[in-house]
Amino acid sequence: MVRLEPIGPENWREPLEVAEDQRRFVSRRERLLARAYAYRDLGGQARLILEEDVPVGMLLYYDWPEAGQYVFSQLFIDWRHQRRGLGLQAARLALDEMRADGRFQKVCLCYVEGDEPARRLYETLGFRPTGETDGDEIVMILDRL
Repeated sequence: MVRLEPIGPENWREPLEVAEDQRRFVSRRERLLARAYAYRDLGGQARLILEEDVPVGMLLYYDWPEAGQYVFSQLFIDWRHQRRGLGLQAARLALDEMRADGRFQKVCLCYVEGDEPARRLYETLGFRPTGETDGDEIVMILDRL
């Protein structure tokens, strides 16, 4: 069973990494943590992803009040735990947290062009491309949480 736990002083050092060939698509743990700190005033929510009690990944989302939506900023599963549906389960839990928070009904995210597993994951969750890009990233939106 997958669950999310807030990242804090006791668990931020988990040695989680994506596969070498994924590094051009997915930010490393340190960048996720830095971004969580940078977005702390916008409700940044950094989560450790656990399967039972084993750390398997991390994710981050935060508020974007000006746009009236959440930003699902980052998600990764450690290379040793991939291809088992853990990312999908974790993303659903994060979306459940956003729904429970209830301030916004939309969620946006970006994925790096060419990252087909990410595109398929987000489409499975109901995200659709907006037609916009941010550099080499494709912008997607979930219109209804």
